[in-house]
Amino acid sequence: MKWKRTEAEVQSRQFGLRATLVVAAIAICGVAIVARAIDLQVLKHGFLAEQGAERFMRTAPIPAHRGPIVDRFGEPLAVSTPVDTVWVDPRELTQAPEQFARLAKALNRDKAWLTRRVTSNLESRYLVLARQLQPDEAAKVEALGIPGVYLEREYRRYYPAGEVTGHLLGFTGSEDQGQEGLELAFEQQLAGIDGAKRVIQDRMGRFVENVDSIRAPRPGAELVTSLDLRIQYLAYRELKGAIQEFRARAGSVVLVDVETGEVLAMVNQPSFNPNDRSQFDVARYRNRAATDIFEPGSTIKPFIVAAGLQSGKLRADSVIDTNPGFIKVGIKLIEDKHNLGAVDLATILAKSSNVGMTQIALALDRSQLWNTLTGLGFGQVTPAGFPGESAGLLSHHSHWRDIGVATMSYGYGLSVTPLQLAQAYATLGAYGERRPLTFTRVDAPPSGERVFDARVAKDVIGMLERVVTRDGTGIRASVQGYRVAGKTGTAWKSHAGGYSTDRYMAVFAGVVPAKNPRLAAVVMIDEPSGGRFYGGEVAAPVFSAVVGGALRLLAVPPDDLSAVPSATLVQAVPAR
Repeated sequence: MKWKRTEAEVQSRQFGLRATLVVAAIAICGVAIVARAIDLQVLKHGFLAEQGAERFMRTAPIPAHRGPIVDRFGEPLAVSTPVDTVWVDPRELTQAPEQFARLAKALNRDKAWLTRRVTSNLESRYLVLARQLQPDEAAKVEALGIPGVYLEREYRRYYPAGEVTGHLLGFTGSEDQGQEGLELAFEQQLAGIDGAKRVIQDRMGRFVENVDSIRAPRPGAELVTSLDLRIQYLAYRELKGAIQEFRARAGSVVLVDVETGEVLAMVNQPSFNPNDRSQFDVARYRNRAATDIFEPGSTIKPFIVAAGLQSGKLRADSVIDTNPGFIKVGIKLIEDKHNLGAVDLATILAKSSNVGMTQIALALDRSQLWNTLTGLGFGQVTPAGFPGESAGLLSHHSHWRDIGVATMSYGYGLSVTPLQLAQAYATLGAYGERRPLTFTRVDAPPSGERVFDARVAKDVIGMLERVVTRDGTGIRASVQGYRVAGKTGTAWKSHAGGYSTDRYMAVFAGVVPAKNPRLAAVVMIDEPSGGRFYGGEVAAPVFSAVVGGALRLLAVPPDDLSAVPSATLVQAVPAR
């Protein structure tokens, strides 16, 4: 007998079936979730962790300090100070346009400028708004808390001596790389190597945590220069005073240690301040002492005499007959201011006789004269390696004609830089041995190349002492207590088609103390005006002031004791 199911039983059975299906579905979903969790957290953990790190972990640079530059005694000449660059993500910043006014004010800029700059660079994710802000200025920007505005730490070069050392040191660019001067010449030594670190950043791109260090920064090495900052200040002051007094166009001073070849001072006028980028104009920041060439005039004469002595065709007591006070070479008439008659070599130099020098030069073999001049470094850059240094102009002797040899003997037809001329006089002071010039400190005299015999050099130095007497043209270069050996030079400036008769280069070059030379110096004044233009009256006083002060700063004992008061001797001569 079949029992007919009631409606309640049917409903109960259907509910049980549905419940079973729901439980089964939940069980299946749970199994799927567990399987997916196992897949993500176990099987694919490494891949997902790496992907997550790529989205929130970044490698950030750790800026390295640029190496400092110091003088020979450790006085700072160039140092790097921390600064900040303000940059923005234009896409983020444009989401808060109401912040533009606050940001512009913090940057000391106009709101319209900021708006144009940001809205015209929406495709960029990195836009620099301000570089090299001082830390306190950058902190004000950061305190605003504006989304899309970030800071980046950098370093800025600072030059404590300003324009006193501007031409020698040069400067760095916005990326802290050397652009001119010693900053450029020693870029590899001074430039540090940035480090790297791994950081976590939020979705806004802001660093929130340093994870670990990948590579430590390596700071640049210190550069110890040959410069003596005390003498540099002295040379700068004296040159600037002379440029103002004689209303000159420009000028240079170079001072070299004869024993080591170290450049102790190098200054130019007009100068520039490397801390002020508004002054970065080629006409101002080029180092004229190394880059600008000029015809040396009579300062070349001692080396012509040295070539004659070295050749054996002249002796220290040789006499040259300059009668009747002029000489004709080809179609050119070469004259002296006065007829000196028959005179010795010392008088030829003291009175700066062009007639006497012409006779000496024409009597020499051209190859001998060439070897002496090139041996002294003319026509080639010095070993100092200063960026942009000129080699000067000195044609090969095979191209010389008599008239060229004659004019060369008194400083025309070849061109030199003040640095080259200083090297030549340093060679004379080193008794004929040319030591390489250097802008870095050396601890012992380097070996050099013999240009002419020591006896020849001593004879020429003795003759040049006559120049700095009342009988010579360079009396104003004298230094109390020291015997000075030097030569004046006054040369017409060349221009298209010939030489100007109203524009001059006034020069004085020499070594001191003459008895045992320690310093060689060159002073060049470009286009002095006001009626005074001779090297003996314009450049010689600067030489006297600079080398006189330098000798005392270096505690070099006097070699002319007859001219020094007894009280001064007690202070100047060190105790044994």
